[in-house]
Amino acid sequence: MNDLSQGPPEWDALHPYASLTPDVVLDAMADIGLMGDGRLTALSSYENRVYQIQLETERAPTQTDGTAVPHGVVAKFYRPGRWTDAQIQEEHDFAAELVAAEVPVVPPLNLQGRTLHHKSFSGSDVSVAAHASQFQGFSFSVSERRGGRRPELDDGEVLEWIGRFLARIHTVGTAKPFHSRPTLSIDTFMQEPKDWLFNNKAIPMEVERAWQDVWQQAMDAMHTAGLGSAHGSDWPHFQMLRLHGDCHPGNILWTPADLPGGGPHFVDLDDARMGPAVQDLWMLLSGDRKQRAGQLSMLLDGYEQVRDFDRRELALIEPLRTLRLVHYSAWLARRWDDPIFPINFPWFGTPDYWRGQVQMLEEQIEQMQEPLLVV
Repeated sequence: MNDLSQGPPEWDALHPYASLTPDVVLDAMADIGLMGDGRLTALSSYENRVYQIQLETERAPTQTDGTAVPHGVVAKFYRPGRWTDAQIQEEHDFAAELVAAEVPVVPPLNLQGRTLHHKSFSGSDVSVAAHASQFQGFSFSVSERRGGRRPELDDGEVLEWIGRFLARIHTVGTAKPFHSRPTLSIDTFMQEPKDWLFNNKAIPMEVERAWQDVWQQAMDAMHTAGLGSAHGSDWPHFQMLRLHGDCHPGNILWTPADLPGGGPHFVDLDDARMGPAVQDLWMLLSGDRKQRAGQLSMLLDGYEQVRDFDRRELALIEPLRTLRLVHYSAWLARRWDDPIFPINFPWFGTPDYWRGQVQMLEEQIEQMQEPLLVV
């Protein structure tokens, strides 16, 4: 792999996203009957490539159900190789179920009878001919452009409102399981990332032993708490349901309550998976222990107006935070051959970065041994 301590690599001629030029994006839109007027803006998305596109106003394309396609849309081109078509379709179907239940999510548009589309390359596509043997093209979806800002999470009413809608998401999520999408697990978020980092020598030698030792201590702390494969189940005694999966403040768009449809709108179900309900709550908590307890109390005040919450899941907050910490480092390392990552994360991969990770894992071990948040 690339040396993570060095600067951004040049565009790899074999990297799939090197082929995703503005012309390819607009051609993909035209393939499904959407004609861009030439205004195309890349949005801040790293895992996928996401573009805001303005459509020609002279044309009035419609969705499969006959409703008009808005003039402003957002196109998401999924990272090749991450999800199968079946997994992406389950995400889309989940979004459709949420919309049917009047949960404010931003779903993909149904165009030409489907929500998942493909841009395939042929030998005549000179600009992408070098890629034809590497992958078949891009899977993509199109959704309505939706405005909004990050929610004010120090406002109790906002937290209660979000809590009510999270409960409604989870009510839909309990109706049936995902069959193709994964389950949040200690193996996939802790063990496998650690193995990948070591097998690919992603951690500088001078920090490798210290990080491995503290990783093992964190794993032992989870086992002591009764979690992990050593006990036969990662999440014993907890209900697994379909989740948003990545419910941090950046994935909630807030519009003023006095406007039509005001309040929270949930976006980016790309990480939807099976897991415990608390996974969709803990990333909304920040600050010191007292602040987090207050925020959690207000979230649950709203949540429990709609759905019961198993208070035993509060014991999972710090283990889940630990899993995300380890998984995040491996996610960055795996994506280092995509030039957008070293450009936007120049601090990653240095010895100082990994020393910081050692310290953060040590802090997480202490947090996992602290009493639960009282709400």
